[in-house]
Amino acid sequence: MTMNKMKMTGFETSSPGEAPLISVRDLHVRFATPKGQVHAVRGVGFDLGKERLGIVGESGSGKSQTGRALLRLTAGNGSIEASRMMFDGKDLMQASAKTMRSIRGSRISMIMQDPKYSLNPVLTVGKQIAESCRRHENVSRAEAKRRALAMLETVRIREPEKVYSLYPHQVSGGMGQRIMIAMMLITNPQVMIADEPTSALDVTVQMQVLSLLDDMVRERGMGLVLISHDLNLVSSFCDRVLVMYGGRIMESLDAKNLDQAQHPYTRGLLNCLPRLDGNHDDLPVLRRDPAWLTEGDDVPEGGAA
Repeated sequence: MTMNKMKMTGFETSSPGEAPLISVRDLHVRFATPKGQVHAVRGVGFDLGKERLGIVGESGSGKSQTGRALLRLTAGNGSIEASRMMFDGKDLMQASAKTMRSIRGSRISMIMQDPKYSLNPVLTVGKQIAESCRRHENVSRAEAKRRALAMLETVRIREPEKVYSLYPHQVSGGMGQRIMIAMMLITNPQVMIADEPTSALDVTVQMQVLSLLDDMVRERGMGLVLISHDLNLVSSFCDRVLVMYGGRIMESLDAKNLDQAQHPYTRGLLNCLPRLDGNHDDLPVLRRDPAWLTEGDDVPEGGAA
């Protein structure tokens, strides 16, 4: 079996028979830099259903830029191209700035990696959650506050009235992350993109945040894109996994079958994980093949060869 035959794309979903919430084909993201053009995302394609889709890879693999491209939040020196980037029948590539503003935060939300860089330090957390509600819905201040307090309860924050009046520097990292989730969920989005939402949290709080996201997906019928570098976390939490390297998808498989991955890059990542089995040899060094960055260039649009 050739590597091109073995490589898979992310076009299947865990919800067969249902139209995907998001459908992407041949996505490219490029950045103009003083040292030349950086091709950060190279021909990525996948479908997202009402499921938990994990995107994993090393730093610089293109996973975060893929998530940002869905909301057209690429930096000013960047450009996005795609033969298809659809959400609920809308062409995100052709959507006007006004249409994208109505989608961002309302129908597609994104949780950033560290809340201290995302929350406004001079506004109380309650006002920021309420503002998110009022931005996308025509409700009064009193109604927005009521919804914000209810959402703080939903994300399992005790004493929501007290927390509502706190500033971001007065809350812990785990509470800040739950506040960010509340802010993103108050508009009842159809899709949530979570970019390393637990990397700055301790293990106990990580599990609480993941459990909360899991409840939201199951109860609200959302689609979740979890961007992470943690293979163990993704394999235990997600339904499907896309493995990225150098801006490309190397492999797509069910999360429960991650240990059966075939691509040498995925196998290399798995082999580099420390194990508590009594083997104290040095961890192996991941060997990369330059051919991985060019494989599939001849693959027809819309599927693997």
